[in-house]
Amino acid sequence: MSPEVIEKLHRAIRDVPDFPKAGIVFKDITPVLCDGTLFRQAIDLFLERCRTQEVDKIVCIDARGFLFGSAVAYQLGIGLIPIRKKGKLPYKTERAAYTLEYGEAEMEMHIDSVNAGQRIVLIDDLLATGGTSASAISLIKKVGGVLVEAQFLIELDFLHGRQKLEGTPVISFLRY
Repeated sequence: MSPEVIEKLHRAIRDVPDFPKAGIVFKDITPVLCDGTLFRQAIDLFLERCRTQEVDKIVCIDARGFLFGSAVAYQLGIGLIPIRKKGKLPYKTERAAYTLEYGEAEMEMHIDSVNAGQRIVLIDDLLATGGTSASAISLIKKVGGVLVEAQFLIELDFLHGRQKLEGTPVISFLRY
């Protein structure tokens, strides 16, 4: 993807101060989602990256990761695995706890969503403190997946979330 496209996407991300609580500056992707060209270009970033690798399934994180991950899986013609907040998946799950920059939670993944050895790419909108992504990675490994790479539209470098994903190749298209 050209540097001009990256710059357009970068400029479209809106800062929302004090959301979801005081002291947090939320990176809002809604302007990208609302612009068909920018949304397509954001999805194309993930697609270009995935097409260079052998990938069996896309894992995406509730909820904004679903927006990008589902489009990528569709275009590649491969399966999509949702990781959701505790209690949202109807079948037997594996569970992993994590800490957000503004709280704690648990994520779940169906136990039969990955066959042992399948190559997985994790897709989400944002890498912040790394807690959510680290829990997703642990779930992928628990069910027998081989994590090829974790991809994010945005990474907040100052929160050092990448460090929690030690040993995982990380790609972030927009960095703040």
